Amino acid sequence: MNKYSHGCWLAVLLLLGCTAAQGAPAKSAAVTKPAGIRLIVRGDDLGALHGIDEGAEKAFTQGIMTVAHVIVPGPWFPEAVRILKEHPEVDVGIHLAITSEWSNVKWRPLTHAPSLVDEDGFFRPFIWPNKELPGASHKEAGTWNLEEIEAELRAQIELIKKRLPRVSNGGCHMGCDSLDPKVKDLIARLLREYGLNPDTSMVKPLPIERAKGRPGNALSLDERVDALVKALQTVGPGDYNLVEHPATNDPEMKAIAHPGYENVAEDRASVTALWTSPKVKEAIAQRGIKLIGYRDLPKKK
Repeated sequence: MNKYSHGCWLAVLLLLGCTAAQGAPAKSAAVTKPAGIRLIVRGDDLGALHGIDEGAEKAFTQGIMTVAHVIVPGPWFPEAVRILKEHPEVDVGIHLAITSEWSNVKWRPLTHAPSLVDEDGFFRPFIWPNKELPGASHKEAGTWNLEEIEAELRAQIELIKKRLPRVSNGGCHMGCDSLDPKVKDLIARLLREYGLNPDTSMVKPLPIERAKGRPGNALSLDERVDALVKALQTVGPGDYNLVEHPATNDPEMKAIAHPGYENVAEDRASVTALWTSPKVKEAIAQRGIKLIGYRDLPKKK
């Protein structure tokens, strides 16, 4: 090889080296994940029904659910406690309840609370009026007593702290804090007193497009997956909250309903399928989204 050949080969090698160096950043950028996106995935109503407990367990063992909200006076509360004791990785919240909405299954207050119950001693079904069940709401009855609400909610908080001491947060079932500003203030005070984070005020809702009908009641599973994946792919840095109701599609869940919400089993089983969807999990992994609980947030003062 003469000196000119040697020089040509050296030039080729230098050119290849520069090309590789120029290409390296592009390859690195393709796998770079945006920082600072954290997501709380909260499943509500554990303790109300076996199908809800079962669906939630699947959602946090095989899917993306990170927080379980428990209805303490619910008839399946002991099962919810057992399941959550077996899964300490799941953040626990209390789903404060002064209503019992389903037509074929009911629960009662833990305390003596005559202002909050119907003629059979069960919590009234709703906070706000339902046109198909006139007179079945606390708003219509107008008998609620703030002292009784406080005693009942304290009893619920103290029982869950006894059975699941790691409980870190709390919120309302069926919008119980919308009953009256005094009730809203009471709940905020009780959460602070018991050292529990509020369930929404420190995070933003995940922005999911819901183009058809009432959320969770008119979307197919494919539409739900597409909407959630789109939100996960486009959201910017921050802490976000995703709240739904996983459950099973079985005879128990098919047997419950209330006027205006008859497809409970199909709808809530779709949530379980959504939260265990490979497409959803892949979208979370691709963007480097960190799944967290309310216990990972600073304590609200």
